[in-house]
Amino acid sequence: MKILVTGPAWVGDTVMAQVMFQCLKAQHPRAVIDVLAPAWCREILTRMPQVRHALALPIAHGELAIGKRWKIARELAAEQYDQAIVLPNSFKSALISRFAGIPQRTGWRGEARGCLLNDCRRLDKQRYPLMVQRFAALAYPKDAELPATLPRPALQVDAMLVNAVRQRLQLQSGAPVIALCPGAEFGSSKQWPVEHYASVAQQCIRQGMQVWVFGSSRDNVVAEKIVGLSGATAGIVNLCGHTTLGEAVDLLSQASVVVSNDSGLMHVAAALARPLVVVYGSSSPAFTPPLAERVEILSLQLDCSPCFKRVCPLQHHDCLGQLRPAVVLAAVTRLLAQAIPVLESECAS
Repeated sequence: MKILVTGPAWVGDTVMAQVMFQCLKAQHPRAVIDVLAPAWCREILTRMPQVRHALALPIAHGELAIGKRWKIARELAAEQYDQAIVLPNSFKSALISRFAGIPQRTGWRGEARGCLLNDCRRLDKQRYPLMVQRFAALAYPKDAELPATLPRPALQVDAMLVNAVRQRLQLQSGAPVIALCPGAEFGSSKQWPVEHYASVAQQCIRQGMQVWVFGSSRDNVVAEKIVGLSGATAGIVNLCGHTTLGEAVDLLSQASVVVSNDSGLMHVAAALARPLVVVYGSSSPAFTPPLAERVEILSLQLDCSPCFKRVCPLQHHDCLGQLRPAVVLAAVTRLLAQAIPVLESECAS
């Protein structure tokens, strides 16, 4: 069985899509799964053993580009896929599978695309409250029950690649690594204040730990503020814009604890089974929680949250601003205490 998946365009969604790939493999162990997604997704998808090929979609987000989609579809038609599963809910995301003539085309109903999908399903949000459930359900026949327990995303890293990037960036070993992920592509309403991150960094460095700040080049200004406000002359490294996404994945696998906003890197850390502290404000773990075991979710649950807005509509940002660094530090301490016997066990094995 050959399956073409049209993948999401966000880091976190791409990570969560691995659950669907795992569900497909559980039913069809010999299935071939290729994923068509934006080029940057490749560095996530290549760390998923269930995926054969990560196929780049050279079309900008929001671009219709019917001609380009037709050309891509005609090239893909030669693969003779048995099924297409379209994860985005847009009309245009379903065009390629239809143009390629793939016999079974599965996806959720949306944007009047019933003419493109012949296995077009109506989403029951009460039945599938979590995004990962909505992805997983598309791996099964229509109206089938999901397994009582879904698998978790599990990204694989190569130790040689980890060592290579550590050497290139001259990252020291020995001291526990506290990873900070202060960015959020969605908007500022998801971002814990810079001064709070700096306070956490300062206290961790004082306790003999090292701090690595992760993010894209767009997060560099925020990261530099964290470094400056921490007052540390050593023990903290700004990695924003200095790694590829794949290298960030590899380095996050080395973290003793990760502190993150609700972001794509949060889902990456969870998929690496890293102990994780997540601060929630404008969004909610009731829809896209981190799928990992050792997680502390922190939220003030104010009356005004979650609002799911990109920018605080009340202009006070209290849902995250009032979440104090001491609360996050206490969670970091608890996770570090839990991690010690785990690390000892891993070393022994």
